[in-house]
Amino acid sequence: MFVTPAYAQAAAPAGGAAGLASFLPLVLIFVIMYFLMIRPQQKRMKEHRALVEALKKGDEVVTQGGLVGKVTAVRDNELEVEIAPGVKVRVIRSTITGLVNRTQPVAANS
Repeated sequence: MFVTPAYAQAAAPAGGAAGLASFLPLVLIFVIMYFLMIRPQQKRMKEHRALVEALKKGDEVVTQGGLVGKVTAVRDNELEVEIAPGVKVRVIRSTITGLVNRTQPVAANS
């Protein structure tokens, strides 16, 4: 009527292939998450870093707060942005979210 301990121990399955099969879905989920979420985010961060580092005087930018203005001075970690005639604000470089238009270098007469 009762199962003896000897029968219970003998019925245990081998854990070699079963352990790998139960771990495989976790690996697949991580790989999918990497390609759908982590990799695109890293690409956007790299593009934003390049945008911020390439800012120069005369560029028209948008800040995280929604201010649109023209860069009048560039310093190490901050920019001076003119948001209206005679109104200049200091902005941390990392708060720049976009570039409205880039000043074009003066073309050589051909």
